[in-house]
Amino acid sequence: MPRQYNTGRYEPQIGGYKAFIPTPLPPKPELQISNATQTLLSKADRALGRLDGSILSLPNPDLFVLMYVRKEAVLSSQIEGTQASLADVLEAEANVIRSRHPLDVDEVLNYVSAMKYGLSKLAELPISTRLIREIHHELMKGVRGDKMQPGEIRTIQNWIGSDGASLSHASFVPPPPDKVAGALFDLEKFLNEESSLPALIRYGLAHAQFETIHPFLDGNGRMGRLLVTFLLCRDEILSKPVLYISHYLKRHRARYYDLLQATREDGDLESWLNFFLTGVCEVSNEASVTARKIVELRETHREMITEKFGRAAGNGLKLLEHLYQTPIVTVQVVAEMLGVTYAGAANLVNKMEDNGLITEITGQARNRIFSYEPYISLFTDN
Repeated sequence: MPRQYNTGRYEPQIGGYKAFIPTPLPPKPELQISNATQTLLSKADRALGRLDGSILSLPNPDLFVLMYVRKEAVLSSQIEGTQASLADVLEAEANVIRSRHPLDVDEVLNYVSAMKYGLSKLAELPISTRLIREIHHELMKGVRGDKMQPGEIRTIQNWIGSDGASLSHASFVPPPPDKVAGALFDLEKFLNEESSLPALIRYGLAHAQFETIHPFLDGNGRMGRLLVTFLLCRDEILSKPVLYISHYLKRHRARYYDLLQATREDGDLESWLNFFLTGVCEVSNEASVTARKIVELRETHREMITEKFGRAAGNGLKLLEHLYQTPIVTVQVVAEMLGVTYAGAANLVNKMEDNGLITEITGQARNRIFSYEPYISLFTDN
């Protein structure tokens, strides 16, 4: 039987419903790390270490990190119901819009921007209510949630429930607005003070606490998952934001929500932490495998271009490197990137296509678009 902790209490509110008031972290009584949790913690720590080493062993790691970020952005947004795929996002970034879900694409692009913004700010700001608000503004501006006060702590009651559920029939009601600022202050203190708790335990607790506070009218799930990435990078457990934890959370979405609720209803932190640590371990190992496959793919394709492209090999290698950052291109983009004529770019693109490196994805004779499918598939084959 998991140990119960005092994670908070439900208090009656005007209107007849009860809202949950969380107890500040660290947990009370003092968190006891079971043998099972310690074993998972050790596995997760080792998996993160391997992942960081795998990324740093990549040639020019920054060239490849953006695809990891895009994958996390797509998956985290899909947990909240968006339909945009990684292909939709890549096409939008290449100024090629074919998606049937343009608003969803914008939400994912905002997630990418919010992650970049937050990471850039970590050098000058602690993880704080101020920074969280700024990141949330980047996350929600100009999309469906932009009517829900981006970057502003909520001033009205929100709740979680099935579509159309009223406040009185909600599955969970977070703290009332007058309690939110204080709860965030306590969370900020927990995130920045010295602690004897292992880092991943603190991150798991922090994510659950943030979701319980639910400080914004929209975007809380995405913001809470971003928080995990920022903590990993702030504490230099990962040198790059390459952990797509949302892959695991999406795969086990119902259990994810149930275990978060169990931390409130039953004070069951252990089951949630074990789930979280298992997810960190699984996705770290998956991301490490992806890194190895990237190295193998790049070497294979560099050798192919060197052996088969003759005098065009130099530009072929330059185009290949470009594709690792922007895997969807047009002939015009290639011409501008390489500083060659349109005809020269078309010849190179045709050679790349003939050798199976890129694939034309429109089926049109004009305005053709090409995708570096072997690379993209490394992030979409699961």
